Amino acid sequence: MRISKEKKKKGAVSSAYVFVALTLISFSLLLFSTRSFVIDIRDTGLSVFSGVRGAIYSVSSMISHTFLSVKELSSLRKDYAELLQKITRYEQLERTAADIRQENNRLRELLAFSQTMRFTHIPAEISGRDPDNLFSAFVINKGSSSGITVNMPVIAYQNGTQALVGKIIQAGSLESLVMPLYDEKSYISARLAQTRYEGIVQGGLNPEKPLVMRLVPKRAQDEIHTGDVVVSSGVGGVFPPGLNIGRISNIIYREYEPSLELEVKSAVDFSRLEYVFAVDKETIGTGETPFDEVESAQ
Repeated sequence: MRISKEKKKKGAVSSAYVFVALTLISFSLLLFSTRSFVIDIRDTGLSVFSGVRGAIYSVSSMISHTFLSVKELSSLRKDYAELLQKITRYEQLERTAADIRQENNRLRELLAFSQTMRFTHIPAEISGRDPDNLFSAFVINKGSSSGITVNMPVIAYQNGTQALVGKIIQAGSLESLVMPLYDEKSYISARLAQTRYEGIVQGGLNPEKPLVMRLVPKRAQDEIHTGDVVVSSGVGGVFPPGLNIGRISNIIYREYEPSLELEVKSAVDFSRLEYVFAVDKETIGTGETPFDEVESAQ
């Protein structure tokens, strides 16, 4: 009897658990089956997928922009290099134009000087140096086919004045060799343009050293001054009279010497010498000062 009551009690409890469980399941099914829950799930899924899609778009956009930036940078570098090349070409053209203007100005001056000459002359350009004597003789681009002959005087026009350069020592068909007056083997009969004292001008070995005028009488010491002009005297027949040689830069007096020694600065700046004129001395005439520049210097 007692056993039967306990069984009934346990059965009632079990039934109550089952009822509660079924009730919870029913409410759960009812809840999940409502429209609002489905919408919430969809919204939640949409939000999650939207976030993922946004992140993917951001990453892909960043990568795309990175590649575009690299491409643009490469293009900019290429444009920059091209601009640098253009600037370099423009600078070269500018320098070339400036050189051409200077060359034209020099040629105009030489042309004007050439038109004032009253004797036959042959213009020439220095084209090289004597390979056997690099520090002395130089080559001009005119030869015997242009009328050049040995012993022709060679002059130049610089800084508004004419000046003696040297003489022709060898004449080829198209080129000639000039011995400049600073060569140690060069001797020129000269005189002082102001006082008329005469002497011999010898080269100083290289263009950096002064020329030396020897055999000037000692009695001329008080009449000679630095800056006096020295010209060719015409004695000997190689150089016609009146060619501008230079100016006295120093007067050397020695008790044991019978004559004065004068240092002479050449009127030619050989470091800038480009064009010269070979002179036909037979057409100059007999005047002692055929050059206006020498006359003005006196």
